[in-house]
Amino acid sequence: MIGSFNETNIVNITVENLAPCKKLVRVEVDAADVDQAFETITKDFQKQASLPGFRPGKAPRAMVLKKYEADIKAEAKRKLIGDHYRKALEEKKIAAITPPDIEEIQFDHGQPLIFAATVETAPEFELPEYKGLAVRREAKLVTESDVDRALELLAKQQMKFETVARELRMGDVAVVNFTGTVDGKPLTELASAAQGLTEKRGFWVEMAPNSFIAGFADQLAGAKPGDQRTVTVTFPPDFVPAELAGRTAVYAVEVVEVREKVPPPVDDVLAKAYGAADLPALRAGVRHDLENELKYSQEKAVRGQLIGGLLGRVNFDLPEAVVAQETRHVVYNIVQENTKRGVGRELIEQQKEEIYSAAARSAKDRVKLSFLIRRIAAQEKIQATQEEVVRRVEALAQAYQIPVEKFIKDLQKRDGVNEIYEQIIHEKVVQFLEQNAAYEEVPAR
Repeated sequence: MIGSFNETNIVNITVENLAPCKKLVRVEVDAADVDQAFETITKDFQKQASLPGFRPGKAPRAMVLKKYEADIKAEAKRKLIGDHYRKALEEKKIAAITPPDIEEIQFDHGQPLIFAATVETAPEFELPEYKGLAVRREAKLVTESDVDRALELLAKQQMKFETVARELRMGDVAVVNFTGTVDGKPLTELASAAQGLTEKRGFWVEMAPNSFIAGFADQLAGAKPGDQRTVTVTFPPDFVPAELAGRTAVYAVEVVEVREKVPPPVDDVLAKAYGAADLPALRAGVRHDLENELKYSQEKAVRGQLIGGLLGRVNFDLPEAVVAQETRHVVYNIVQENTKRGVGRELIEQQKEEIYSAAARSAKDRVKLSFLIRRIAAQEKIQATQEEVVRRVEALAQAYQIPVEKFIKDLQKRDGVNEIYEQIIHEKVVQFLEQNAAYEEVPAR
């Protein structure tokens, strides 16, 4: 229940700078205004209260106070602090960027309300010159040789593995049976998760130095089908499972088959395998893809230089809570990416200090950039229209295969619409910087 108060007066406001972007705002509200708030909230409760023996809104004031005293006090405090916190920020021209940490110092009938709010504020800085940022752009084009190399890679993806009656060479594939031990015991006795490293039959090992376990394939070179080899390897210090890290294993290996890699010719048959009418059509499609990749990489390089140049032109203090929140976000993303790549939890735990340090550096740059972007957007009157936000929301909903209505509701729950607005602003400002950059064409490396 929320009462509507008459105009109230803040008796005193003091502001203390706790840090460059952190302030302590102390507020004192007149006792008469506190009593007025109690009175207004009490009347609201009395109008809506339903007590036995009385029609709604007709219960005596004394009975309403007896039953709802704690609720009335809580609502009055919530409303008073909320209203006067906002008034204090407005009066002192404080731009808070995080929710306040409120400490109630004094609150009761007949007494002034005294509370303190700790808030983080936007940094104060002079916007540096952001037009004419220096950018080096490679003068690079897609060549026929680039297309040829891409076609060769496509052919390798259609690779055939033909069985041959000869000794193993580097570049072949060895089909082997193996059993591995450490100190004469199966690897699984040391690490239960090492079943795939302990024994396999018909296992394919690419004849390359770091294939399977580093050094394993090298010791099979020259073997023929039916040959037996003893292979000794040492697991690296960061190996997962950790129980095997740094240990030396001995493998009894039987070579079953030697398979030679045979890529198909680059011709119309290969083109049809990729859905093209013929080889010229495939070449044209590959060239188009390479040109798009080149354009993307050049744009990415340009934007990286622009952002780096902008960040390097000014230094200012950052809000600690915002940096801490962004650091947690970056750490979460790093851990998620490593987990998707198959990095074990043990290794991630071992590297947690390095992960946090890298995340903290990245978070500071990202927070700093966000303030610069907002200031440039305000300076240049760059905005995101409602139509642009709607189009982005619809595109994201389609990409995630979620109905638009449900997607919007999910966004609203986590303030996601504002995130999309900020993303569009960010993209527009970076485009503005690109359009106003000072380009220098340099030879391709």
